[in-house]
Amino acid sequence: MQTFTDLSEEEQRALLSLARWTIGRELGLSVPADFFSSFASFSKEHPVLWQKTGAFVTLRKAGDLRGCIGNMTSRSALHETIASMALSSAFRDPRFSPLSKEEFQEISIEISVLSPLVQVDSLKELEPGTHGLYLTRGYRSGVLLPQVATEQGWNREEFALHTCRKAGLPPEALEDPETRMEIFTASIFSEEDFQP
Repeated sequence: MQTFTDLSEEEQRALLSLARWTIGRELGLSVPADFFSSFASFSKEHPVLWQKTGAFVTLRKAGDLRGCIGNMTSRSALHETIASMALSSAFRDPRFSPLSKEEFQEISIEISVLSPLVQVDSLKELEPGTHGLYLTRGYRSGVLLPQVATEQGWNREEFALHTCRKAGLPPEALEDPETRMEIFTASIFSEEDFQP
């Protein structure tokens, strides 16, 4: 399976800073005015930030999910996708109320940069904790990122069933040839990775 080019620690930090800056600016908070011009200069020297790939931005508050939105693929540069998904995670995740100014300093940001999707015929190819799963059938779809299986302690079958549930599909959809199963890996990093 093709994986996304590994991001350097410097590139990971830059994307996390971009996500936080974008959310802070949207909240009307005092954010460094020169951040974006500095980031633009930085990104010109780092072509990986211009690759077009899927990504998710996850927000956590006190360890609990506070928002998670992403795209499986993207027509935009990675840094543009991260900025857009940061705003969507903070303000447009229908499971949560929009992020408030008071919560801004309480959240931790995690980014998952996705590999290309690979269609599989059997769940035997799914390795929980290594692969994410994207299911589609008709107009329904659902995805769970690789780290979810690890966080929840799920085995392959549990992970697949929860992905079905997220897609609004019955468990037997996993045996239905009309259900498209795709796996992917992700480069996952968070602000917590860089805390002393």
